Amino acid sequence: MHPPIPKLVFFLIVTIAVSVAQQQRKTENSLAGARPTNTAPSPAGAPSEETVNGFLRQTFGYDPSVSWKIYAIKPAIASDLWEVDVVLANQQGQQNTTFYVTADQQHALVGDLIPFGVKPFAATNERLQKGINGISRGPANAPVTIVEFSDLQCPHCKQAQPTIDKLLSEEPNARFVFQQFPLPSHNWAAKAASYADCIGRSNHDAFWKFINSTYNAQSDITESNADEKLTSLADSVGAKGSEIAACAAQPETKNRVDASVALGKKVEVTGTPTLFVNGRRIANVNGTPYEILKSIVDFQAKQEK
Repeated sequence: MHPPIPKLVFFLIVTIAVSVAQQQRKTENSLAGARPTNTAPSPAGAPSEETVNGFLRQTFGYDPSVSWKIYAIKPAIASDLWEVDVVLANQQGQQNTTFYVTADQQHALVGDLIPFGVKPFAATNERLQKGINGISRGPANAPVTIVEFSDLQCPHCKQAQPTIDKLLSEEPNARFVFQQFPLPSHNWAAKAASYADCIGRSNHDAFWKFINSTYNAQSDITESNADEKLTSLADSVGAKGSEIAACAAQPETKNRVDASVALGKKVEVTGTPTLFVNGRRIANVNGTPYEILKSIVDFQAKQEK
């Protein structure tokens, strides 16, 4: 997840009224106005970009340092709601934010939509099991599958890694799958995901070393030197860097990373790191006490017996 922006989140929480119409997608905005991109027409009845921009401008217009980018306006998984995905930014950093517009087009809701029912996580778990294409470790028939959607440029993913490693060391019967989810706001994350995917397909041991090495080298990698640094890291973990670089540039590799991102979006991943424990989503990994994470894994394991 991105660094918190308390002032922005506060105003989204307390602002509930919004009128809406129809929409395009992916416009980069500032308080001075919007710069539209070429996007497909929105479904009938969806909130319009113009109205969402107006809502955000009225909400944050008091602070000229605030900017935003609309990434999606689409039907929510719950009927009669429209999902609006926005990246908000100011001097403190940036943050992925989602809010929902009601069918009467008069109100907006802030918060997570969570699954409901006797087995609320089963549908998500099924989608994950059918779609995961990442590198895994642990027994294939494990009672618990932990799926992480991660971005190698994300400092919060680096921060979460020791916790996840500890969890896996204490849960030897769990299966762990690493899914690539490079965020569009990170300028070398997609390239790193491609390198990792290529390494993982050729050498699983080198893959896990590469993940940790890339996290540790985040501050040294830039958009301009990413190929050089990532190739060097590949060499350092026992992969042939030149071959990995060539593989990373192949359309097939990009397709695999894109498929992982698409799967994440399908199961409502909006930021990184996000964990799923047998389909149960844990978005705030770093904010969840370790004892709670372990209890969730233990509980899910018992449910499968």
